[in-house]
Order: sequence, then structure tokens, then C-alpha cells
Amino acid sequence: MIASLRGTLIARAGTRVVIDVAGVGYAVAVTERHARELRTGDTVRLHTALVVREDDMSLFGFADEVELGLFELLRTVSGVGPKSALGVLGEMTADQIARAIAADDDAPFRAVSGIGPKTAKLIVVTLAGKLAAPSGTAASAAETSEPAAVTMSLVAALTGLGWPERTALEAATQVVEADSEAAQTGLPVLLRRALSILGPTRGRGDDLGGRS
Repeated sequence: MIASLRGTLIARAGTRVVIDVAGVGYAVAVTERHARELRTGDTVRLHTALVVREDDMSLFGFADEVELGLFELLRTVSGVGPKSALGVLGEMTADQIARAIAADDDAPFRAVSGIGPKTAKLIVVTLAGKLAAPSGTAASAAETSEPAAVTMSLVAALTGLGWPERTALEAATQVVEADSEAAQTGLPVLLRRALSILGPTRGRGDDLGGRS
């Protein structure tokens, strides 16, 4: 599992970038917003998700673990594949996604290319209660978004170990909800708790039937 990459950006075409890591070029799909911020020759670090299918292996890269976690969460929604999830993250920030879901508002998702009305509604219904909506002030926004950020980071860690996204989300949610100070507990401790619930790590091959 390729969880992150750090290297030199040697090419960029649309949302596809190539990162040179010790002489090996990795092609990575990123959001349009992220692509616009990158410049050839820059040293960049991407948090990545490797999506494996019968006839394809694709890397998707993100600026931070919050975006990576949101990508994994979006993919748990029926009908949302990696490209659609990337499209949502290219059009909406993490706060905008959380606010829309908390408000039961599927309109912002319908505005994303490739997301139809049915899928937009499924995103809101499926992710309801899994993301904390930021409130008006910066301080309270940080407080309310902490559990969601911790959950997403934990999901990313579990999927990196080979667990299917849906299974990882269920365990991560259980662990974070059981710890009122999960943000201060630290990811390694939370990860051990999640693994104690899940048992022995499973291979990624258990969840290779990805969606498009």
C-alpha cells in the first residue's frame, strides 16, 4: 500500500501529476484545485490512496489526511467511485461538505460534474452523522470538526493496513465515539483500539471490487 509520496513534481497535465521519488515517476490523480497550486520542480508531499481493480491500479493524492479521509468516506457511498469522490473534493472544501451534510442539503453535490440527483442524496443520507458541521466561529469550528478529522485519519490508517473502507469506517466511528477526548488521545492509540475490535489485518484483496 502506497500511503504517501514525497518527491519532485516533474509533470502536470490537468488533474494528473507525476512525482519523481528516487528516480521513479509516480502518476497521481489530484483535484483541480490542488493541481492549480502545484508547480513543476516543486518538492511536494501527497497523502495517497491506491485504488486497485482487476485491470487497473490508480493513485489518488491529497494535500492532507483530512482530504484523504473524506475521499475514503465518499467512496463508501453507493455509486460514488474514486473519480466522483475526487470531483467532489475538487469543487467543495471539507467545511463545505460537512455543512451540506449537516444541513441535509444535496444541492452542492448535484452541482458537481458526474454526480446526479440520486447519488447526491445518497451522499447526504449515507454520511449523515459521520461529519461534524463547523459553526460560525473559528474556535468552535475547530472544536466541532475535530472528531470528524480524527475519524477520517483513523479510517485512512485502517484502509492503509488493508481493511475495506466500510469496515474501517464502522470501527473508527465506534472508537472515536467511545473517547470524548479522541483528538488528544493520538492516532497510534486509537489505531490499536480499532485493531482490537477488527482482529487480524486483512489483505486489500478482500475489497478489490471498487466502483467507478
